[in-house]
Amino acid sequence: MLVLLPPSEGKAPSGRGTALKLESLSLPGLTEARRAVLDELAELCAGDEEKAREVLGLSEGLRGEIAKNTQLRSAGARPAGEIYTGVLYDALDLASLDTAAKRRAGRSLLVFSGLWGAVRVTDRIPSYRCSMGVRLPGLGALGAHWRTPMAAALPEAAGDGLVLDLRSSAYAGAWKPKGEVAGRTATVRVLHAPTRKVVSHFNKATKGRIVRSLLSAGAEPADPAELVETLRDLGYEVEVQAPARAGTAWALDVLVNEVH
Repeated sequence: MLVLLPPSEGKAPSGRGTALKLESLSLPGLTEARRAVLDELAELCAGDEEKAREVLGLSEGLRGEIAKNTQLRSAGARPAGEIYTGVLYDALDLASLDTAAKRRAGRSLLVFSGLWGAVRVTDRIPSYRCSMGVRLPGLGALGAHWRTPMAAALPEAAGDGLVLDLRSSAYAGAWKPKGEVAGRTATVRVLHAPTRKVVSHFNKATKGRIVRSLLSAGAEPADPAELVETLRDLGYEVEVQAPARAGTAWALDVLVNEVH
């Protein structure tokens, strides 16, 4: 099982230990594309601060985030699972998982990123600020920048098992499963059952709980149909729309009555 996650805007501070080793990150086929973004982002943020703030889409109150990107090569790196914070990651709470569940998380969780493309939660990275929606002056839109290298690297990472896609739309555009991989991919929406509406905070928190439930239970469903049964066994109310044709992802709705 491969679980695709969005990153979080909020991030923990960089560590105090060894600095980033770009070649040590998972998915080595993305290394050159990572280096290109890293180089331009660091140069941009070390130059005209106002231009960097505009390019990164930061409010005046977040101007201090620019400094993170000037230290990407020297700041201490931490496991990505410790860097990413926010609603989904608070609900997932990787740190409190037992040893076996943590090992499963290291194998199965892949976090998408405007800077790194995608990293496993065990990959060591510094704190940074760069969303997938950024358009760098030289490289252009990052979503487009990542499509070609992702198309080469991600099918291998997906292997021959289930792909559970929990990404937001901005990150989903960087890699869209196709063909046979798409047929064993499941996307998930979380809906407030009485209103049938998606609520952002509620959506993220529930997705974090879903991933935690799967990891804690040691569940490794082989395909979308088995995922539906597994989630129901874990106590989730799931409605499913099986694909009308081959090569199309399954669409799952998880219904929750309480928004919290």
